[in-house]
Amino acid sequence: MRTKTSPTRLDRVFARLDREPQRPAHIDVPRMSRHRIVLLAGTLAVYVAIVWAVVITSWLVRLDWQVMFFRPYQQWQQLHAFVDYYVVLGQRGPTAVMIAAWLGWRSWRQHTLRPLLALGVSLLLLNVTVGAAKYGMGRLGPHYATEIGSNEMWLGGDIFPSGHTANAVVTWGILAYLASTPWARRWLSALSAVTSLGVGMATVYLGTHWLSDVLLGWVAGLLILLALPWFEPLIAHAEARILDLRDRWSARLGRRGPVGTAPAGVPVVVTPCPASAGEDAPACEPVSAARSARAPVYLAPGPHTARSERTPVTPAGSRRPHPHAAHPDRLGRGTGSPAHPVTGG
Repeated sequence: MRTKTSPTRLDRVFARLDREPQRPAHIDVPRMSRHRIVLLAGTLAVYVAIVWAVVITSWLVRLDWQVMFFRPYQQWQQLHAFVDYYVVLGQRGPTAVMIAAWLGWRSWRQHTLRPLLALGVSLLLLNVTVGAAKYGMGRLGPHYATEIGSNEMWLGGDIFPSGHTANAVVTWGILAYLASTPWARRWLSALSAVTSLGVGMATVYLGTHWLSDVLLGWVAGLLILLALPWFEPLIAHAEARILDLRDRWSARLGRRGPVGTAPAGVPVVVTPCPASAGEDAPACEPVSAARSARAPVYLAPGPHTARSERTPVTPAGSRRPHPHAAHPDRLGRGTGSPAHPVTGG
């Protein structure tokens, strides 16, 4: 007798995930359209203009010094504890772990590596471009300024552009870039813009960056997101290579032995075929002793008879005779019972 087990919530979730397509049809890969190229060119022009304004010590540098002398962390001291925690949303380590966990779930759910690969490419571009600009221009921060009113360029610093701001734009903006619907893309774009704006202003509040550092960090992160469609063919090629290597490795592991073979050193018990099995019955497979020692969980408690000990069921019908069927030992009604010899006295 078998008891029917109801599937758990986790079983239903895995069953639903197994039915997901290889690549959902409603997800489109962004392409480098003419509109995006125009935005990229305009953003690059703004990037060059900010750098040039700082190099020539223009009004933007004077604004930097005015904000620094204002000292926001002293004007609004009650916000200091909150800002210390909020600025973590721009740190590369914690944000990369959080976004990678979410995109890893999406990759597993959609059976595609594109979300994780897109995140990896964007972070690589961020490290190369922003890191090169930081160490190339070598600007000192407000806490290490040497001369009032100077641009503090090429003095061995590493704050121009702001890494926190650029990282917030890229890591939170990649969610909007990988969104599957226009509605989700719009809302995630607004959320990433507000988050990166808050991170940039938090660094200005704490006095770790000039205001121009934050402006250039926003533009640098936006440049990476706008240029990311150029790397989509590379992402698709890398995904195909990784999946091909996975299939080859799985095939190589599958040749080492049949799937159902018992491990070495474990005695094999051959399950006898049932007595009622005919020529068309499936072949009996060997079962390891460790597996056969445990009783199946679906069996009802109590004694359980083997199939050979049960009364066979014939194809003619049920084992119980029909109530009106003739029986050799029964007599019809009105017929006298035969006389039995009486012994003894």
